[in-house]
Amino acid sequence: MSVALVIGRRLLAIAVIMIVVSFLVFAILFATPGSPEQLLLGAGPTTPEALAAVRAKYHLDEPLFTQYLYWLGDAVRLDFGESIQTSQPVVSVLGERLPITLFLAGYATVIALLVGIPSGLLAGLRNGTAGDRLVTFVTTLGISAPSFAIGILLLYVFGITLGWFPIFGAGEGFADRLLHLTLPAVALSATVLAIIARQTRAAALTVESQDYMTFARARGLPRRLLFGRYALRNSSLPVVTSSGLVLASFLTGAVLVEQVFAIPGLGSLTVAAVTNKDVPVVQAVALLAALVVLVLNLLADLAYTVLDPRVRKVVFPQ
Repeated sequence: MSVALVIGRRLLAIAVIMIVVSFLVFAILFATPGSPEQLLLGAGPTTPEALAAVRAKYHLDEPLFTQYLYWLGDAVRLDFGESIQTSQPVVSVLGERLPITLFLAGYATVIALLVGIPSGLLAGLRNGTAGDRLVTFVTTLGISAPSFAIGILLLYVFGITLGWFPIFGAGEGFADRLLHLTLPAVALSATVLAIIARQTRAAALTVESQDYMTFARARGLPRRLLFGRYALRNSSLPVVTSSGLVLASFLTGAVLVEQVFAIPGLGSLTVAAVTNKDVPVVQAVALLAALVVLVLNLLADLAYTVLDPRVRKVVFPQ
């Protein structure tokens, strides 16, 4: 089976899932209390002419499935209508907020991977030592504490008391944004970092007992080579399988962290849209979140086949 055929099948599956998700997202308009045209007009006073114009614009007089096809066609062209709150095109609103959340999610992912994998690997290879117990204790705290609580603590200690970092906003420019989003990224990554460290530690304990590690030590290979060539690569495989969902969880989990640090990102936009029943924005965000999860999951699976030849032979047999 060729690589193109396998990827093609996965893309076809993604397309089918997205169609199902898109119908559910479209149904948000009719599941929300109130008439669809009143929701699309907002809470202000309306006239019969305005209601008729909205019904004509969104084809609300057509059968439900026909309305869905019109909506899906517009969504494929990235036309989700106008935001009820700002009267701006939804795509423009997302375009202003999405880069900030992507930066925050990417920053949190880098922190989680660069800290979680090495600390878990060291804990697994030095099982029973003080370092192993310290990693276990810290990861237990990280898993137990919610991200918004960690964010409030970091904000008070490093932002207000010590004054090392800005306490709100996203900053302008790369360096300024990096500084502004450091505390939010640490708060967002804490739980996932702890999970990654636990996964890597468990994988390292398994790798440590494998025959190839025993053989490599018997050959007198230096510990640095054992660490880098054998232990690190094989212990990171379980993390790779979940890395796509990790980044996706950061994108969706940024809601509370963005609220704590007053970051004008996608999370705060979603909260405002839900609060004000801004249905077009909610629909666009929900569809975007589903697409991101599916695509990142596909990329994680492909990365796993690259790292593990055994999986590659099963997925892409000659």
